[in-house]
Amino acid sequence: MYTIDEVLDFLFDTKYNAHVVTVNPEIIQSAKKNKELFDIINDAELITPDGVGIRLALKMKGINQEAVTGYDLTLRILELASKRGLNIAIVGAKPENLELAVKNINLKYEGVNVVYAHDGYFTAFDDIIASIEKSGAKFLFCAMGSPKQEFFISRLKQKLKDKQTGLVMIGVGGTIDVLSGQVKLAPKFFRKIGLEWLYRTLMQPERFKRIFPTLPLFFFQSIIDSVRR
Repeated sequence: MYTIDEVLDFLFDTKYNAHVVTVNPEIIQSAKKNKELFDIINDAELITPDGVGIRLALKMKGINQEAVTGYDLTLRILELASKRGLNIAIVGAKPENLELAVKNINLKYEGVNVVYAHDGYFTAFDDIIASIEKSGAKFLFCAMGSPKQEFFISRLKQKLKDKQTGLVMIGVGGTIDVLSGQVKLAPKFFRKIGLEWLYRTLMQPERFKRIFPTLPLFFFQSIIDSVRR
């Protein structure tokens, strides 16, 4: 078990490249069907529970772990990075949302240096990776959605395996869209009880096909696994 403060201490202190996966039921169910994704997650330096689904599954196994969501982690990193004048890179989101997010980050977190930013629509992976490497970023926020962001980070991690600079690579999903102001964050009530996914589904009905039957299947499997213990 660990707290978000302990996670932050590790990420800011590490001298080695680190992949952080903020895992949710969708990612776990995808990993069960995709060995490459499964291996990437298992190879990550840190896995945090993103939301109530993972917390409940862990609780069934007797583990009382607080949620460390991609959104919360991103905000805390930006707050601390602004005080230390650290470099940030961002890859992902639509071009217009990325531009607005960078502008908002620069306004709110004055000490943060956004040294590289590229939208999530590209095919020249090696060019993007080379630019991130040259940027001198301490943190990379990858907002391309899962599993694309995990595949990209894995490729970057392999490329930099002989150059341990302490780059922290985090898949943050829709966080950049929220920072852009174009997508609303779930109200505090929904976030407090871990139902951000329900709010997002209500606001974006097209997400329904992604959530169901993935979420019910995840909970069913978690219950079965718990009974078998």
